Amino acid sequence: MSLSRDERRRLADLLMQGEDLPRDYEYVLFPPERRECELVYGDKERREDIIANVMAVPLQEASVFGDANSAWSNRLIFGDNLQSMKTLLEQKRAGHLTNADGTPGVRLIYIDPPFATKKEFRGKKDQVAYQDKLQGAQFIEFMRKRFIFLHELLSDDGSIFVHLDTKKSHYLKVVLDEIFGESNFRNEIIWKRQSAHNDSTKCGAIHDTILFYCKSNRWVWNEVLTKPSPDYIEQFFDEVEVETNRRYARGDLSAGGLTGGGYTYEFMGVTHTWRCPKPTMEQYHSDGRLHWPKKGVPRLKRYLDEFEGVSLQDIWNDLRVIHNRSPERVDYPTQKPEALVERIIRSSSRPGDIVLDAFAGSGTTTAVAEKLGRRWIGIDVGKLAIYTIQKRMLNLKKEIGQKGKRLHAKPFTVYNAGLYDFSRLRNLPWQDWRFFALKLFEAQDEPHTIGGMAMDGKRKGHSVLVFNHFENPVTEDTIPIDPGMVEDIHNRIGDKIDDRLYIVAPKGCFGWQQDYLQFGDVRYYALRIPYLVIQGLHLRGFTDLRQPNNEMAVNDLIETYGFDFIEPPVVGLRCGCGTQEGELIDHAYLEITSFETRGDATEANCGIENLSMLMLDFNYDTKPNQPVFDFDVAFYADELKHSNWKAWFPLEALGAQAMAVFIDVHGNESRVLIPRAEFSIPSDDNTTAGGAEVATTN
Repeated sequence: MSLSRDERRRLADLLMQGEDLPRDYEYVLFPPERRECELVYGDKERREDIIANVMAVPLQEASVFGDANSAWSNRLIFGDNLQSMKTLLEQKRAGHLTNADGTPGVRLIYIDPPFATKKEFRGKKDQVAYQDKLQGAQFIEFMRKRFIFLHELLSDDGSIFVHLDTKKSHYLKVVLDEIFGESNFRNEIIWKRQSAHNDSTKCGAIHDTILFYCKSNRWVWNEVLTKPSPDYIEQFFDEVEVETNRRYARGDLSAGGLTGGGYTYEFMGVTHTWRCPKPTMEQYHSDGRLHWPKKGVPRLKRYLDEFEGVSLQDIWNDLRVIHNRSPERVDYPTQKPEALVERIIRSSSRPGDIVLDAFAGSGTTTAVAEKLGRRWIGIDVGKLAIYTIQKRMLNLKKEIGQKGKRLHAKPFTVYNAGLYDFSRLRNLPWQDWRFFALKLFEAQDEPHTIGGMAMDGKRKGHSVLVFNHFENPVTEDTIPIDPGMVEDIHNRIGDKIDDRLYIVAPKGCFGWQQDYLQFGDVRYYALRIPYLVIQGLHLRGFTDLRQPNNEMAVNDLIETYGFDFIEPPVVGLRCGCGTQEGELIDHAYLEITSFETRGDATEANCGIENLSMLMLDFNYDTKPNQPVFDFDVAFYADELKHSNWKAWFPLEALGAQAMAVFIDVHGNESRVLIPRAEFSIPSDDNTTAGGAEVATTN
């Protein structure tokens, strides 16, 4: 039912006067089919605005492992997952992100985001592993933005599993209902992550929650069977065959409730409607597989030693946690066991399907996906995570739990999802401005010429021209892009292009208000960059990929925007060997004597306070074509500060050469290759060596 003009006017007058609306209009204005449960909070953005406003970032190849010419290369992306997913979404829309069967999108998503609970997680050396910083509505909107892109990236028959704790799962379930649809909710899975937890004021918290959603009413689902528990066996396999000592359960042979009916006949003096035909029943009898109760009809013996397992239920209490001596342990906070992710991947994907983890962390998802023959994409904002995953993928074992024979990973590529420092936007050289303008309008950077005129890119298959307003500025007397200029362009190339050309420039450069000008059969579209947007970008203070300087901050939720330029820090080193305080055995050490890196926009170079961490590969292998940094240990800045900026490690761990990677808090890194001889290792164990200066690097 629609409202007449008079009714609309009447309702508007009532609202202006602050009056209540008549109850008669309740079902007209708010019909039952449009009443939805929605979480309301401050600064909640429209879904359309989120998709439109998030900027795609180029995936810049950093390292390639395996055959770079293979049809598909798995992807490990260093960068903000929101912007990285916008780029992946562009690839999906362009047909470049498909499963092995050609289905566009990602078949399965598993994410284990930091829970934003202020709960302390213990890391190595009993240090606090991390404390999430985003709270309340900020955390919910942080996750909602990512759920929106994850929904867009899923294939139509795809699924998502979101791993949470009890503090925020109820909020995020409402958000997931809103984005995926409540009808597409499949399960709340309870994972028992530890046996017991002592708490004097409440019940011990020993489980996490995994929310399972699909994108539509059809989804990939494979039967996964689990080993029966002792309680299950005791309850259902409660009979023992005297002759063989085999345990068995009693299966129903009656056809009551069976779809399609059953078979009615007399067997052994009992006339009944059975599940199976008479010859089958006679075979059961011949094989000794019938259990005869004192009263009633016979039942089928289902032997325990033939039992394949229990169908997957929504309480998972049969998975072992990772302990200190687990082969799969990688010393990364909040690492989840491979068996947990294996269950998810087996149930909801097929070999060749793409599995995405947007909070890749320790790399459990990528490792298990590799072992199960799935394609994979991992994204993380932390350099520690990227190097941890890279090392893990290069040292895989075939069996779940990191056991068995060596498994050589299929080709994978490490990408940088570059971040741009928008505080320096006004000082950008032309080429950097051109790049920014193309990405702002989601255009591909594809320089080409038409009729001798240089073009900058393609947008949905059509040419894009980025106007150089540096060379042709707006003045009091001149507006550079007027209809006459566009007509000149048309006269020059109009017969050589298709039906449109996009022109990108600051808003004030255009001397016409229409969306496009048309000459002949060609439309010349104006893609205006408002000065307000440009100014807002300066004021907004786009953030970089802030890296942790202590283990407590490893999994902080950080929002990052824009693009950045790589500016390696300049490092001065001294290395040697000697006796560390409290130790009796000589150790090797690296001492940081100077450290300079770029600071914020208002600073020039910053010192060692901007160091995030030092990572060391004790025995760096410089292969002819593909040197691999396979790090052995990471030292956080806080840890180094307490040891007077010295990183100590066992002398016997040192190989022919070591590689040191210094990472600043902005995500920039410098590498230093240090031959063993530089550590001045003494030939006489009773002699303590001095140190040697290592050349400053950048």
